[in-house]
Parts: sequence; structure tokens; C-alpha cells
Amino acid sequence: MTERVINILLVEDDEVDIMNVKRAFKKVNITNPIYLANNGLEALNMLRGHGDQPPVIPTERRLILLDLNMPKMGGIEFLQELRSDPRLKTTPVVVMTTSNQDQDRVEAYNLNVAGYILKPVTFSNFVEMMATLNRYWILCEMP
Repeated sequence: MTERVINILLVEDDEVDIMNVKRAFKKVNITNPIYLANNGLEALNMLRGHGDQPPVIPTERRLILLDLNMPKMGGIEFLQELRSDPRLKTTPVVVMTTSNQDQDRVEAYNLNVAGYILKPVTFSNFVEMMATLNRYWILCEMP
């Protein structure tokens, strides 16, 4: 049985958090392709394609790791757009944010996110969180 690759889109504007995700992936041997968008608008263009350009990210086997607080188009607005697009509405999204606001959590879950994770403060906790997410992805692959 061949392993099917999950393409990960990290939608994040903070350079430190981007670096931490990449470092944590490497530390726990997550080798999935990772794509980066700095805001929701950029992410939508990558997922939909732009003009006559095809999507940047392969259309199958996608997972989005989404920050909520970003310029141009924040995470909640991005989720609303994603869920209203018939081609993208079933794309799994895990929110990774510093926002502990109940309203953000409720809105995210109302928009069918697969998880809502508060970003850890320490790198070791970040590594542990990425390892847990990876175990979840592997379990999702089981028949």
C-alpha cells in the first residue's frame, strides 16, 4: 500500500511562528510538503488558482493550519470564504492561534474546523503539539 501525501498549507503571518512550525516538523520527522501563505487572501489564491493559473497546492489531500489574526484577510473571514466555495468547503482546517477568545473559538467551530489549538509558548510544547497532530494525520489514514 502506498502512502498518500498530505499537503499542508500554513496560513500564518508571524515569522517566528512559521520558523517554529518548520523546526517542529523537522524535529518530529514530519516530511509532508508545506506551503506558506501570509494571510487569508493569499491562501485563497493558492487554493483556487488565480486567473488562468491552476492552484499552487495540489487539489487532493490538503490540510490547512490557520492563524486567526492576520492582515488583509483574517482567519475567520478566510474560513467563511473557504466554506462558501463548493470546491474548497470540505478542506480540513486546524486553527493554531494565540486567541483564547470564546467568540473566536465558537465562530471557528461553527465554520467546521477540525481543531482549535492555542499556540504554545515554549518550543518544546510546540514540538509536542506537532507530534500529536502528526499522530492524528496517521490515524486518519487508516482504513
